Amino acid sequence: MTERQTTPAVDRKNSRHESDVLLRQLDGHLARLQAGQSQSQHSGHELALAERIAAHLRQLIRDTVRASAVDRARVRAAVHYFVVRNRDARHPHTHVRPAHVDVWVVNDIIRDLGRHDLLIPEPAIA
Repeated sequence: MTERQTTPAVDRKNSRHESDVLLRQLDGHLARLQAGQSQSQHSGHELALAERIAAHLRQLIRDTVRASAVDRARVRAAVHYFVVRNRDARHPHTHVRPAHVDVWVVNDIIRDLGRHDLLIPEPAIA
């Protein structure tokens, strides 16, 4: 076995750890959004949609623990798009883009994974 190769047990342990990290990121993001709602930065609709997106991402995380590295990377990208790229560092409680844009991107990744059962209904845009 070369330096870069790992045993299946190590791969499972790493992907479980990675899943735990992603779940914590989702939880932290939702907590920030809930805290921001009290400052009237988010409508109840935006928060509800963010919670729905997070629920679907949690399911993807659980379902891909034993998936290929490529599929896990897609899920990681969806979580990072939703969590990391959705914050303005100067104003951590502000939502940089509307949640319906997150739905479009997350749904694209869900489709790529062939998980049409997890597609998030797109809200009507007024």
